[in-house]
Amino acid sequence: RKLERKGSGSGQRILLTSLKPVQCQRRTVSSIGDRNTNLTPHLSSNLAGWSYNELYELSVKDPETFWGSIAKERLTWNKPFDQVRDCEITSGKINWFLGGQLNVSVNCLDVHVAKHPDRVALVWERDEPGTEVKVTYRELLETTCRLANTLKRHGVNKGDRVAIYMPVSPIAVAAMLACARIGAVHTVVFAGFSSEALAGRIQDAQCKAVITCNQGVRGGRFIDLKPTVDAAVKNCPNVQHVFVAQRTTNPTPMGKLDIPLEEAMASESAQCAPEPMGSEEMLFMLHTSGSTGKPKGIVHTQAGYLLYAALTHQYVFDYHPGDVFGCVADIGWVTGHSYVVYGPLCNGATTVLFESTPVYPDPGRYWETVQRLGINQFYGAPTAIRLLLKYEESWVKKYDRSSLKTLGSVGEPINHEAWEWFYNVVGDGRCPLVDTWWQTETGGVCIAPRPAEKGAEIVPAMAMRPFFGIQPVLMEEKGKPISGNDVSGALCIGQPWPGMARTIFGDHKRFVDAYFKPYPGHYFTGDGAYRSKEGYYQITGRMDDVINISGHRLGTAEIEDALDEHPAVPETAVIGISHDIKGEVPFAFVVLKEDPSLNHKAVVKELRGLVAAKIAKYAVPDHFLVVKRLPKTRSGKIMRRILRKVAMEQTGDLGDVSTLDDPSVVAEIIKAHAQYKSLTSQNK
Repeated sequence: RKLERKGSGSGQRILLTSLKPVQCQRRTVSSIGDRNTNLTPHLSSNLAGWSYNELYELSVKDPETFWGSIAKERLTWNKPFDQVRDCEITSGKINWFLGGQLNVSVNCLDVHVAKHPDRVALVWERDEPGTEVKVTYRELLETTCRLANTLKRHGVNKGDRVAIYMPVSPIAVAAMLACARIGAVHTVVFAGFSSEALAGRIQDAQCKAVITCNQGVRGGRFIDLKPTVDAAVKNCPNVQHVFVAQRTTNPTPMGKLDIPLEEAMASESAQCAPEPMGSEEMLFMLHTSGSTGKPKGIVHTQAGYLLYAALTHQYVFDYHPGDVFGCVADIGWVTGHSYVVYGPLCNGATTVLFESTPVYPDPGRYWETVQRLGINQFYGAPTAIRLLLKYEESWVKKYDRSSLKTLGSVGEPINHEAWEWFYNVVGDGRCPLVDTWWQTETGGVCIAPRPAEKGAEIVPAMAMRPFFGIQPVLMEEKGKPISGNDVSGALCIGQPWPGMARTIFGDHKRFVDAYFKPYPGHYFTGDGAYRSKEGYYQITGRMDDVINISGHRLGTAEIEDALDEHPAVPETAVIGISHDIKGEVPFAFVVLKEDPSLNHKAVVKELRGLVAAKIAKYAVPDHFLVVKRLPKTRSGKIMRRILRKVAMEQTGDLGDVSTLDDPSVVAEIIKAHAQYKSLTSQNK
């Protein structure tokens, strides 16, 4: 059974304000049949019947045969490719499926409209619970074509860059696909970034147009977006037009660059001929922070990226036709690109667009949504899980989560306490939990517990197994590969794969220097990893989050994991600060559960014992500072740079704090640190 809506007329347009909420049909495990029926897909006809181990072996030993056979069958080509790959990793030359031409929007829309036009493509889970909106593949194709024609009419052509500054919504997905349809390059900027951050990204990409909304709606609040764009484009002379969609009915002042998007689309045709694109032409760029502080425009191209996103979506999450896939990431991040938009739509899936927050209107929001929409795969971030485990389990248990088949975690290594809570409380101990490791640069999941042989074990809080085509290599400091198991090193990948980034926009030298220079012949991830006795991989944290204590190398994530196991501690952040004798020592910022009966001193004493017991005495942080919350970016990443400045008493220059979700947290932490310092000096 599929989520479908019958009889959607071909003249309908998906406009943000005119959509009516509809009821979604619930799906349960019993309604999808036996997991091992012929629903289980195969990679390609040439590879049918192969075991996981055989497939993985082939993917690293003979990537041409492996990827070539899959790409031929899985993607719809205007012109077939004549060379599977042409790569020279040392110079950062990466080419896949050369000679081939295709259009990504055709693969995500037209191929499905031809077979099942009324299948639901998007379920827009709007901010207010119970007001979800369903959009069929036919409707999404028509909206995409109207938007594409609007862009073309206003001078946006193949190769031009378009910035998208919008909340998660059907119109934002249509904007991405419209760019893909006409061969324009989209750069989505998270609709929470400041005007300065937005302007920097528009300038870096040399965008010709911006697509935005009047406002966003999140957590019961209206967020003005148009004024942010207005401020940004003042400093962006390349921008010729700003297309403004209406998320709310509140009026917004329009200037000379501004075009009301829905009005412009209404007069356009619902058909738009797709532009045939070479496999290695740009699809999108996405900015990610670099060690220098200047964001890097990571470039992804057409065929390889799409194939890799679709394949990982299907096999890592065990997606089957008819499933409702719930990735709660924002489209402003790579997770939203690969697992809200491109991967699921290429597979003809029903994908959820989550506009709200995990705690609006209450901490049961995710699980109420799972029940109401019948979500089968739920993919979220450890930071949200750690936030939710502070609350009573009843917020989870009161909702029916029997539709869930797979749980996924993304964005950072998940700590044990969060893993156990997610697996046992949310999944009732019956859903595989896939802790996925990947990056903006990798295009899709690279290491995860699935796919694997049937019934293969999943070790808690471990990414475990490389995906097809991914060859992890652990390196020692001098650049030699580390053989054997039960070892740690710098995580590299030994050969190219189709989903990987091709360059940094406008700065290929920076691309080579960052990713291919540190360990020649390998892609350097910037992360450290441990290979267990069984040969599984565990990510130990960023290499730049490694502390050297008296000659002992130690990842801060390892200390955090130990601290997070304390029942009173939902979240911690550990950084290294300099020490006269030891070189560096750990400094722990600790968030405690809200419980007036907690004795802070006693908890800190227990935490010291926990680290000593879990790792070693030398790993015990010299300092513990209890804080109400940690400074986080809007995507949930902890800004350790700020914590380091506070701990080192260098708060005069905190650098750019525009990406913080709530900048007032900084003053809170500085105040707590000042009190801590005066207390410790008195005790001396």
